[in-house]
Order: sequence, then C-alpha cells, then structure tokens
Amino acid sequence: MQFNDAQNRAVRHTAGPALVLAGPGSGKTRVITGRVQFLINECNISSGNILVVTFTRAAAEEMRQRYERSGGKTGVTFGTFHSIFFYILKNAYGFSAADIIKEDDKRRFIASAAEKSGTILEDNSDLLKDIINEISLVKSGGYDIDSYYALKYPAEEFKHIYMEYDRYLKKNRKLDFDDMMLYTKQLFLARGDILARWQQRFTYILIDEFQDINLIQYQIIKMIALPENNLFAVGDDDQSIYGFRGSDPNIMLDFTKNYQGADIIKLDVNYRCSKNIVDTSLKLINNNKLRYNKRIVADKSCGSPVDIRGFKNVAQENEAIVKLVMEYAERGVRYDDIAILYRTNMQMQPVINKFLEYNIPICIRDSIPNIYEHWIALDIFAYIKLALGSESGRDFMRIMNKPKRYLSRENINPSKIKYDELAALYDDKPWVVSRIYQMKADIKVMSKMTPKRAVRYIQKVVGYGDYLKEYADYKGIDAANLNEIYEKLCDMAEEYNDMRDWIASTGEYAEKLRKSNNSSDNAVSLMTLHGSKGLEYRNVIIAEVNEDIIPYKTAAPENNIEEERRLLYVGMTRAKERLHLFFAKNRYNHDLKPSRFIEEIMRG
Repeated sequence: MQFNDAQNRAVRHTAGPALVLAGPGSGKTRVITGRVQFLINECNISSGNILVVTFTRAAAEEMRQRYERSGGKTGVTFGTFHSIFFYILKNAYGFSAADIIKEDDKRRFIASAAEKSGTILEDNSDLLKDIINEISLVKSGGYDIDSYYALKYPAEEFKHIYMEYDRYLKKNRKLDFDDMMLYTKQLFLARGDILARWQQRFTYILIDEFQDINLIQYQIIKMIALPENNLFAVGDDDQSIYGFRGSDPNIMLDFTKNYQGADIIKLDVNYRCSKNIVDTSLKLINNNKLRYNKRIVADKSCGSPVDIRGFKNVAQENEAIVKLVMEYAERGVRYDDIAILYRTNMQMQPVINKFLEYNIPICIRDSIPNIYEHWIALDIFAYIKLALGSESGRDFMRIMNKPKRYLSRENINPSKIKYDELAALYDDKPWVVSRIYQMKADIKVMSKMTPKRAVRYIQKVVGYGDYLKEYADYKGIDAANLNEIYEKLCDMAEEYNDMRDWIASTGEYAEKLRKSNNSSDNAVSLMTLHGSKGLEYRNVIIAEVNEDIIPYKTAAPENNIEEERRLLYVGMTRAKERLHLFFAKNRYNHDLKPSRFIEEIMRG
C-alpha cells in the first residue's frame, strides 16, 4: 500500500498510545488496516493479540474484509464495542444471544410502561425514540437515575419508565446493549484476574471513529490497554455528532492529558472532496472552539463552487430539489450518485411525495415514519370518519377528549355511538351535555367540507390546536414539533377534494413508502445528516439549512451549537464533486431565517 507522509507515520507507530486525527476522506481505514499488517509483519506481533474496535457491525465487517483483501493474516479480532463486551460477558457468565432483549420487545415494554403513566406511544415513534435514547444516555453516561433530570419528558414519568424497564430486565435475566458495557465494567472492577486475562489477550488495541466513544466504553478500553497502553485511537473531533447517545468529544480532546507523551498524528489530506468543498466546510467548522487546531488540504482540484440558494418557501425549495435531480439525470448522472440530506427524518415527507409524483426512484436510508400512522393523523382521521357517517365508538373514544370534554370511556359503547343516549348520562352536568352536542354539530358541519378545510376546522374551531398545546405543556415537549406534523398533514390534505379519496389514498401511500424504503438500485438517497456519516456521493443537496432546523431549535447551549455545526460539517463533506446548500424563507406561513451557519460560511 502507498501512504503519504502522515499516513506512513501513523502506520509505523510502534508502541504506546497514539491519537490519529483523521479528517474527512483522509484514508483512515487504509491506515488502520496498514498498521495491523505492520504490527504483524514487521513487529512480529501475534495476530491474536490485536483488537480492532469500531461502532457498527457493517464498519467492523468492512474493515475485516479490506484487511483480508490486502493479504492480512487471520486471527485479528475485528468487532464492535458491544460484540467485544458481550464476548467477555459470555465467557464470564455464560450469557447467550437469547439473553439480549430484542429491540421490538424493548420498544413494546417501554411504550407499555409509558402508557401506564398516561402517554400512548405505540404510534408516536419520535417520542418513543427519544425516551429510549435518553435511557441509553443515562446508562452510558453512568448517571444516577435518582438525581437525573430528564431532557425531553417529565422527570418523574421518565424515572418511572426507567425503573420499570430496569426491573423487567433483571427479573427476566435480560440485558440490552448498554448493560453490556455496565456489566463488563463491573466485572473488571470486581475480578482483577479476569481483567488480567483480557489484558494479556489484547496487547494492541486500535479504535476507529474514536470521537464517538462514550465514558464507560473509554473506561473499559483503558483498563484492557493496561499496562502497556498500546492504544491507537483514530477519529475526527470535528465529526463528533452523537452527544444524544452519550458520546463525548472531550474524551478525544483530553486524550493527551490521560496519556501524556502520546503521539499525535494529523491526517490532513482530503482525497474525497473537491477543493471548493473542503475550503467551504473549513469556513464553517473553524468557528468551533472545542477542537484540535488542524489544517485540511484537498488532493483534488477546485471543482464547482458550492451552490448556496434561498427560496420563497419550502414548497418552492422541494420543487427546486426535484428539478435539480432531473437536470442531473438529463446530464447522464446516475440517481445513486445523488444524496439529499435533512436534519430530521420528518422533514423528508413532502419531498418524498414530490419524488413519488414524478416517479423518480428513491432510497430512504433512515427509518421514515409514515405520517399517516402518527397519532395526530389517526386523531384527524377519527374526526373525519365520524363526519363521513361512522358511528364507531372506537373512533369516538379516540378523540372524545381532544379537546377536553370530560367524557368517561366507561359510558361509551365501543360498537356504536349515540349522542342523545350519551348526553342523557350527563343530565346532571349541563356543561358536559353542551360539549357533546357541540361536538355532534361540528362533525355534521365537517361532513360537507374538503379535506383541507376539515383539517383546519378541527384545529381552529373544534379546538384540537389548543389540545396539542396543552398536551405539549403537560409532557414537557416542544409544541412546535406537534404543530409541524399537523401542518404537513394539512398540506397533504390539499391534494384531495374528497375526504373519502384522501382516506383511501393512505394505503397506497404506505405501499409506495414501503417500496421506497426497500429500493437501492440506482435511486436517489434520502437520509438525515446523522445517517450520512461514513458515506460519500458525487452530488449532495442539504435541504432546509435554516435557523431552528440547522442548528436545531433545542440546541441552545454553546456545546450543543458546536455539535450542530459539526453535524452540518459532516453532511457537507459527504460531497465529492458538487454541494448544494438550500434554505427557505417561509414555512407554513411563518417566516424563516437562513441558518447562522450560512452566514459563517459566506463570511468566512
């Protein structure tokens, strides 16, 4: 293998700790596989004593395959943190794969525990995901649940869910991926003899994507690396974007404090991106304060200027994205050479509709929730079905207290709703009777409306918009996120003149979405900025680079803003030849500002 000077220095590092700062497209995988060969072939290190750790199975397998294709000897251990820790626990305690809780079971149990505290989560995947991520954050950060204050959920309810989940795991002798870390650390602290055996086994440790490591992972690795400390950490502090999972860029920034005298090597040549893309991305990331000072140079020529454009509104931006993709295709560019990146997966829904409309093949790299399965959509359709003549008690029960009407489920016949009979049960509460008949009148009025008018009527007149605000306040979540879902549904309703047609179309939409999720043959890739990490495309469009989106509205503290800046930097450096940064000036009749990051890039 051919290496530049910095790569060669990293490959030929012999013993002791080393930190390799590997910028985007700088050849870090070649360096890691090359170093493993150097240790075996030139330093006579046994392949069985070498451990290569990364964060995903796909990355570990790719690393192993590249090593073997380059003629590497067998015996080297390539694995994820979780697979290595589970292997240690398996040897110590006899755990098997059957003892690992399945993700579906985990989601179901946490949703059930949340329901007991008054929140329905089955069809609210975003909030469920937030709770699961925060449970992981508590475990990986080593926080005490008794003194932990939840970030995205009422504190006492979160603690209840956490404790219920913890009891369930212990009662059923199950463990999740975070437990693998906790149990391994506890094992090593309690059993020095077992730790010593693993120290003797893995005398050389190489870690890929070191910037993504969390505190407990680092503590365990440091224990195994003793006493020689042959720890070879490769990563880029400018690409640390998983703070919500517990990763901490300060671990990488403090590496030389923990390992004084460690070798610091900078891989500063970007072989992926054009010079214009490299220089523009550096204008952005140089605004971060918590980072190693580094100079990145491009191996490629200038290429096309970075395209920064604003649009009147999000609808025009989406039209421009589709038009740009079609122009690329007309010039002979393959669809799979194009990627469109968003801050969140819910932002993709409108542009997905556009691509489906124009029959442009797309591949959705992230899990995109079907908006029609969101609980807000199910509420709206319950109202609409009643307006269309449904007498289903189940539809009625779903929305009877949205907004609050003080109705009891015990008084509802699930097979058929009769307003007069229901009102008679509340004859001693005239304010409830009034609400029942107002609901009946509203539903009758809606029966003659178009879908969009009905959706607006439910929001403004029926009072569902007020209900969403009260719900958000009670749950301690951002009402703007719920309103955004509602506005998207309103936009989608505008395409239909008849409510029956709209309801009927949801099945077809789900099928198209399913096919798009499975598509991968020459299709435009849609993904979040987080999901783009580690990938590269000739042409990249980053959409909605607006304030409160990138950076995200909840990223207030300076450290969070720096992570948001790193996130955009990651997205920008996925592009090899052409990069487009788009933003809108209006969304759902609300003015938007370009992201502060756009200003930094233009100013830089």
